[in-house]
Amino acid sequence: MFFRFGLDVAGVEYDNVSGVFIDEYFQTTNPNIYACGDVASVFKFTHAADWQARLAIRNMFLGDKNRLPQLLIPWCTYTDPEIAHVGLYEKELDSRNIEYETYIRQLPAVDRCVCDGVKAGFVKITCKKGTDEIIGATIVAPHAGDMISEITVCMHNNISVSRLAGVIHPYPTTGESIRQCAAQYNKNFKTPVQQKVLELLINKIE
Repeated sequence: MFFRFGLDVAGVEYDNVSGVFIDEYFQTTNPNIYACGDVASVFKFTHAADWQARLAIRNMFLGDKNRLPQLLIPWCTYTDPEIAHVGLYEKELDSRNIEYETYIRQLPAVDRCVCDGVKAGFVKITCKKGTDEIIGATIVAPHAGDMISEITVCMHNNISVSRLAGVIHPYPTTGESIRQCAAQYNKNFKTPVQQKVLELLINKIE
């Protein structure tokens, strides 16, 4: 379909698999033409295309140097329950030899989900091993697409999982599962006695 737009004549390279070839600044092989969104990105989402367009326009007309790899793009599949993700997958971390630790909170154990009859779902937060830096997260839940934004904000602003665990969330809400998931990080940095007391307190609160 790309040949219909005369891209060959314009000196814009492409193929039928990857689409239009662009560099990290959204510039095609013709330096006067930029591309973004579905025709040039692996992220086939409306919000991703919108944000890329904003940056590409600034690069074209204002001389900015906004880079595609810098974008942190959350996504959601609107099934029932919804599946939302942001950051790196565990398989990507494995392929890059990055060590990590994963924390999971099952939704059927969250009070609001019990009240709402939620039988399946979870919040999963992945951190770089030995640190509280969030590098990925997956949520499977009703309205997971709404919930993932909280973790996206944390990642975008370098807010650690330990700080997220210290944020008060309304009770009872499904969103509280994010704090409960993050709180599991703190269990790893206690003495055996402290950890036992903490576990008893957390279990009582939860």
